[in-house]
Amino acid sequence: MSFTIDWAKVDLSKVPTIVTPEVPGSKSRAIHAKAAVIMKGYSEQVRLFPVVFERGYGCTLTDVDGNVYLDFSSGIYVTTLGHCHPRVTEAVQKAAGQLMNCHDFTTPVKLRLLEKLRDILPGDLSTVQLYDSGTTAVEAGLRVCRAATGKHEFLSCFGDFHGKTGHAVSLARMKSVNGPARAPGFYMLPRPNTYRPLFTRPDGSVDTEAYLAYYDEFLVEATTGQVAAIVLEPIQGWAGSIFPPEDFFPKLRTWCDERSILLFADEVLTSMGRTGTYLAMEHWDVIPDVVTLGKGFGNGFPVTAMVVRKEYGEALEAISASTSYGGNPMACAAALASIEAIEEEGLLENAVRLEEFFVERLARMKDEHPIVGDVRCKGCLMGVELVKDRGTKEPFGEAGTFVYKSAFGKGLAWIPAGHILRMSPPIVMDVDVAAKCMDIIDESIGEAEHCFGY
Repeated sequence: MSFTIDWAKVDLSKVPTIVTPEVPGSKSRAIHAKAAVIMKGYSEQVRLFPVVFERGYGCTLTDVDGNVYLDFSSGIYVTTLGHCHPRVTEAVQKAAGQLMNCHDFTTPVKLRLLEKLRDILPGDLSTVQLYDSGTTAVEAGLRVCRAATGKHEFLSCFGDFHGKTGHAVSLARMKSVNGPARAPGFYMLPRPNTYRPLFTRPDGSVDTEAYLAYYDEFLVEATTGQVAAIVLEPIQGWAGSIFPPEDFFPKLRTWCDERSILLFADEVLTSMGRTGTYLAMEHWDVIPDVVTLGKGFGNGFPVTAMVVRKEYGEALEAISASTSYGGNPMACAAALASIEAIEEEGLLENAVRLEEFFVERLARMKDEHPIVGDVRCKGCLMGVELVKDRGTKEPFGEAGTFVYKSAFGKGLAWIPAGHILRMSPPIVMDVDVAAKCMDIIDESIGEAEHCFGY
């Protein structure tokens, strides 16, 4: 396997490198303070650790103070191939010098991307529309489901996240500022969580059949019987890398087919190699009717896609699917280059190789730390759940914040989620660098246990 990233540009033996007395350093704090006067609505990630990054390469990030971090979040699931992957950078630069935008007219690079998507996606997922954000792709997918079925209601699940516009928000947890109520026709259901199951068998394992029986009761009692689709993340990201039991999606596929309900997989976070396959749904041999791609699709360039099975392709004609920016030449070049890099550099295989390492290391971490209640991993998507007591499984949010800030201060850039530690390293990372990252987390969890008296 030969990566096109020139690792000689970064001496990974010396990373992370913290050169300031405290982090974030003085330059970061000063610049962020000025920006925060103008810009509001920062993520928790930034509020807890207001560093100002200046450049990145591969799996490293450098801030304005000269501190160099290992990136264990891929820019929050986005730079799956690492920062400034030469192939993607060159493709975008070339496209920007030729043609920046021409609405939804076909371009040669767009055709090559469409054909590539048709080749790599499973089954008959072959009809595509391109967008510039995950939320826009999800909203378009909802319209397609309505057009394809003639029905108007939607089911989604507790803990899922699908975007920040009107109907995408109505698929997830609501806040009062989003309006007095969820949009009409949108309903939420519990989904299986192997660590915190709602329905269990006598042996304590997840009872998937009980969840589906509840869904049936819900259809009768809470909806008008006009459900177009159920919309889910294959693996929940915002909720803390929550994985379903192995039988959930195969049984849900059957459940949907028997009730003429479409299965809509929101793979904005999980697609393009993040879990070692192009779609996370491939792990369960399930083909959704509608799927959305994003984040790692363009390795940082704002490009997303909504893809439907061939039999529903004509529904795109009914929804005015095109957009001003979706599928512009720069976006198509970035997405095509990203897929070609994954193919030619063996990066799906590398993600699986990393998974083998992470699974072993996470299991050891759980054995050694009493506040680690659960660990989970598929490819380069991981979660560690911190609890005050393994018996009660009470979430340990204070420890989660402590570990996040401690590890970031040691040079690990990653993602907070309350009591759950979220991890999504670039799939170009090698095992030696991954081990450094896990060492930092391990050490920080130990510090938290000492701090809180464990």
